[in-house]
Amino acid sequence: MQYSQLGRTGISVSRCCLGTMTWGSQNDEAQAHRQMDYALERGVNFWDTAEMYASPPTPETQGATERNIGSWLARGGKRDSIVLASKVAGRSPMTWLRDDGSPTRLTRAHIDEAVEKSLKRLNTDYLDLYQLHWPDRSVRIFGGMTYRDYDADYEGFEAILTALDAHVKAGRIRAVGVSNETAWGVMKFVEAAERLGLPRMASIQNAYSLVNRTFEFGLAEIALREDVGLLAYSPLAQGALTGKYLDGALPAGARKTLYNRMQRYDGPGSQEAIRSYVDLAREQGLAPETLALKFCDSRPFVTATIIGATTMEQLKTDIDAFDLDWTETLDKAVDELHIQRPNPCP
Repeated sequence: MQYSQLGRTGISVSRCCLGTMTWGSQNDEAQAHRQMDYALERGVNFWDTAEMYASPPTPETQGATERNIGSWLARGGKRDSIVLASKVAGRSPMTWLRDDGSPTRLTRAHIDEAVEKSLKRLNTDYLDLYQLHWPDRSVRIFGGMTYRDYDADYEGFEAILTALDAHVKAGRIRAVGVSNETAWGVMKFVEAAERLGLPRMASIQNAYSLVNRTFEFGLAEIALREDVGLLAYSPLAQGALTGKYLDGALPAGARKTLYNRMQRYDGPGSQEAIRSYVDLAREQGLAPETLALKFCDSRPFVTATIIGATTMEQLKTDIDAFDLDWTETLDKAVDELHIQRPNPCP
């Protein structure tokens, strides 16, 4: 396993990050524990979760993922062996995350409540990385394709960083990051942090995959020049890049079958693009997921690629992918396919 530095923090994280959002929905506690045990044995020291998980978000499953991690930590006493990341929900109509039933925001009160609850569920007194799951601003995210009028009402960058800074100074948070953020948003956070001596964003967790390379338009340069590296989520396009949904297939137990929430990966040209990458992988003697995961890992602006598995077989295949040697032949081949059908699943 290879490791990267998390921004300018000095924290070393495995290039493979263990995603956890199925724990509490598709996976039970015992299965989650087995995944954590195996991942740590393979050198994966980076876990990513969120207050909102399990996914899809519901009042019944909210917090279950963090509780699964917390029981694992209580059982094994391996807190110092992992880099633990969680997230606070951005602006949303979800009313079940806060005690007063209010929709989520990134105000100081909401951040304070979210941090306290996550620490309690996780059975830890600190988080290595705390991320803003999505902005307080109204922006085009989660597959939005067109411009929209941006709401001028949002919590200010300085105010958000000041709220996070209180937890950093108290030792509850070591580093901070953003997620589902824009280039403008990242730079506003960086500017405010440097101007006011507040915590500097160490990472950005955005969707990135063979069928969604929009990160490269502006954010990749920021990631490299400002040391705000990408934590790539959905590198398999929620499983679509394995090929298992081609030709309308709906495998038993798969996310698309269970939840019908994958419209982001069903847009015009998506199936043709996905099939082309699946075919390329097989021509090269690779599993489709191996090609897709190693593509992300090979990008210079990526700090870590977040995997997610519901079975131990999937988990092993995903971690094995990081051992592949990426070649110029593979690089050229994926770029040629990308140019033919660019970003069908943003």
